[in-house]
Amino acid sequence: MNAICNFNKITDLLSCSGQPTEDQLKQLVADNYQVVVNLGMSDGKYALPDEAASVKAANMDYHHIPVVFDDPQLNELADFINFMNSQSAKKILVHCAANYRASSFTGLYLFATGQLDEQQMQSFIEDVWQPDAVWQQFVDDSIDYLKNQKV
Repeated sequence: MNAICNFNKITDLLSCSGQPTEDQLKQLVADNYQVVVNLGMSDGKYALPDEAASVKAANMDYHHIPVVFDDPQLNELADFINFMNSQSAKKILVHCAANYRASSFTGLYLFATGQLDEQQMQSFIEDVWQPDAVWQQFVDDSIDYLKNQKV
């Protein structure tokens, strides 16, 4: 599975990565993944022509939360966390174009569910990339939001 850009297996049931190819989607099925969550834009230069159809044809569930890279929103994170909580017993791949959005949202999900503390979550994200000012502000705002919410 390491052939997928920036692939990161977190647990037996959760991984995050950059955009998989059509062939890599088939490998996900062989590796017993059940759900693909796409945080990228469906019309981006790295997007597959019809990822939803490809994932469904492979007998996996597909969930798309399009996150504009330069403008991530707290409501998108809340939707993501709620969806992830509803699917926690399934094997899931969370992806975007390069695993920047995916690692950030996944790290924040792990923080929200008590699987990582704040420092571990920041390190988790920084293992993939160094968030720019927009994303670091989003992470900081998300931490404050999550500390005050039950999502």
